[in-house]
Amino acid sequence: MADPIPNPRPRPDDQEQVPVLGDALRSGSRTVAEEIIPVVEETATIDKRQVVTDHVRVRTVTDTVEELAHASVQREDVEVTRVPVDRVVETAPEIRTDGDVTIVPVLEEVLVVTKQLVLKEELHIRRRIETEIVEVPVTLRKQHAVVERELQEAPSLLEEGQNEKSISSCRADEL
Repeated sequence: MADPIPNPRPRPDDQEQVPVLGDALRSGSRTVAEEIIPVVEETATIDKRQVVTDHVRVRTVTDTVEELAHASVQREDVEVTRVPVDRVVETAPEIRTDGDVTIVPVLEEVLVVTKQLVLKEELHIRRRIETEIVEVPVTLRKQHAVVERELQEAPSLLEEGQNEKSISSCRADEL
């Protein structure tokens, strides 16, 4: 890692040589003693590493709740009314609809000296639709999460109906 602040002073190797104290004492012409004091600078290096500090266990618990479901349902009833006609017809009438009534002709052959087609009756079929609101009990499932600190030594047993995941949490520590 690079030094955060560059050293403004040149290194001792870059300076010109200054005589040391022993050299000054050996030369007889100098009376002033010079002493060289080396200047030392320390630098710090900082590293980071991840350390697992704790474990947590997350599990989901499913609860059931009884509620009433509301819905609209339709029921169709058919009412059949027999309408006597007793009329002679030459051909069979078609099934027809008059408003919300469907008319179905009922025919009968009658033996006479001559054969005639007689409309005996008609079935008048009317539809009625009723709507009612019903309440039906239903079972709904809802889940919620439970987070617990995990002890390193003791494995846990799960209850039935629970899902479990183990998560490690990490913290970056400065050394």
